[in-house]
Amino acid sequence: MADIALEGKSGKVVIKNIGLLLSGNIDQPILEADTIVIFDGIIQAVGKFKDVDTSSAKTTIDVHQTCVAPGLIDSHVHPVFGDWTPRQNQIGWIESTMHGGVTTMVSAGEVHLPGRPKDIVGLKALAITAQRTYDNFRPNGVKVLAGAPIIEKGMVESDFKELAESGVKLLGEVGLGSVKAGNEAREMVAWARKYGIQSTIHTGGPSIPGSGLIDKDVILEADADIIGHINGGHTSLPEKDVCELCEKSSRAIEIVHNGNEKVAIAAAQAAIQLKCPHRVILGTDGPAGSGVQPLGMLRLISLISSMGSIPAELVFCFATGNTAKLRQINAGLIEVGRSADFVFMDRAQHTSGKTLLESVQLGDIPGIGMVMIDGIIRCGRSRNTPPATQIPEVIGH
Repeated sequence: MADIALEGKSGKVVIKNIGLLLSGNIDQPILEADTIVIFDGIIQAVGKFKDVDTSSAKTTIDVHQTCVAPGLIDSHVHPVFGDWTPRQNQIGWIESTMHGGVTTMVSAGEVHLPGRPKDIVGLKALAITAQRTYDNFRPNGVKVLAGAPIIEKGMVESDFKELAESGVKLLGEVGLGSVKAGNEAREMVAWARKYGIQSTIHTGGPSIPGSGLIDKDVILEADADIIGHINGGHTSLPEKDVCELCEKSSRAIEIVHNGNEKVAIAAAQAAIQLKCPHRVILGTDGPAGSGVQPLGMLRLISLISSMGSIPAELVFCFATGNTAKLRQINAGLIEVGRSADFVFMDRAQHTSGKTLLESVQLGDIPGIGMVMIDGIIRCGRSRNTPPATQIPEVIGH
């Protein structure tokens, strides 16, 4: 297979002969289009081949009637520095996760840093440093939105103003630090929101030393933007409490791989029944004690679709467009003006499903034939998924 440079601008790229185009938009999850045109990493056109300008392309990719979807967005990760995690002492976990179709990751706090500072000056310094380093460092193109401070007692409004002015846009999981009471958390979450910082709250039993139980009443009182790992990370609240959170809160419902699988399905089904599937977003909550899961997002999609009886094309939206909209990320949707971050998939070889979507709904994960970030091919056939039945082909420059 021909290849294109990993660095620089993509130039004009034409992706043609698409058999299934998943949009990421839960209101219209499948698009009636077979061609995407990209220029310098941004989607320029989506439509039928005969209706779009495919001339003078630097690169043309023939998808051979397979599936193109937005790159997956892992809404809940715990990075530290570089492409290394001290939690499992593993190098290259981010790049390996890209082979699982993930093109963007969102930090829920850099909590695994050995000796993580918990004083206010130190926690702010760590958040700003993490934000800066991952803004400058993208393992094989993966976008890591980092710099998510763990709030501690004693923080005041000016601390959140300073963080925002320094480029911090996220709070780490509320409850992993000393702030665990609902009224305290609510005040700090409101300060963060005032300055454009999005918040996530820990849900369920403790996950690391220093964390504690965060129950439904604290979550409702704190009113964070994201109900983090609503199915527990690892230990879940009772299923009835999780369903009550889905009903009583209007905030994002985050389901993770490293949580209670039974409750994950219940939460997804509750959102469908409550007619608010747009609130569901997916993450891995890794690295964690369970390790690093390069295929965690695909496995979670397959789990929710197959065991929850939810159409696979909707669950892919949980992992792409829903997260992009709720977290204000310029990816995750196949529409003009969005980043050209795609995962090219087909049914895995020898799956019992006759199509990619059917295979996922039967519990199998798809095979990845290519991953693209900013219009640039970052890998061909995935080294981690089962082999795709058919893979895309780069046919010209």
